[in-house]
Amino acid sequence: MKKNAISQSNYIPWKGYFDAINSVDEFVLYDDMQYTKRDWRNRNKIKTVSGLQWLTIPVEVKGKYYQKICETKISDKNWNVEHWDTIKHNYLKTPFFKVYKDLFEELYLNCNETYLSQVNYRFINAICKLLDINTKLIWSGNYELRGDKSEKLLNICLDNGAAAYFSGPAAKEYLDENIFKSTGLEIVWFDYSGYKEYTQLYPPFEHGVSILDLIFNTGPNIKEYMKSFEND
Repeated sequence: MKKNAISQSNYIPWKGYFDAINSVDEFVLYDDMQYTKRDWRNRNKIKTVSGLQWLTIPVEVKGKYYQKICETKISDKNWNVEHWDTIKHNYLKTPFFKVYKDLFEELYLNCNETYLSQVNYRFINAICKLLDINTKLIWSGNYELRGDKSEKLLNICLDNGAAAYFSGPAAKEYLDENIFKSTGLEIVWFDYSGYKEYTQLYPPFEHGVSILDLIFNTGPNIKEYMKSFEND
């Protein structure tokens, strides 16, 4: 049974995003959607001695113009150096920072992509490889997008031969489950509760931060703190 998930690309996403990727056969990066400000597309949170801090990629936004995520350009070419300096400063003392330092330093300092989607893919793909996740990542632009919001998602699943659609719980507010059921396509809702805590440098504990936090703090034990690897 082919399993499918569809989501906009996010910048250095949290662990739940990668659990979603690891739970399916094909993960569609839905960057034909409208870019939204103050969202996860171009920013994420890390832990610091002063509390949670946003790392935000500066992007060009054209007022009221309907701007797709895949059309959104980076507006400051030095963002990558600034982000890496901030990460290095705050995670230098974590148990496994030195193990992964070279990997992420290369990802950041050699990141010359023009578009936000390309940056997000760069990091998502690299972290998938680090976690031994072999799910196929594909752009929504590879599909013929048709219908309303729910129909677009359904048609992507039908076009790629999926038998099950995995979705985050927030989609319950808008997803028309009936049109999925009418085709026999199963909807599976992710449950993001019940994650195990691990040792973070700066209490109190916070689950909703970039997966970089989990990588640098738990290293080779990272899969023990994710849900999609529990049966491995």
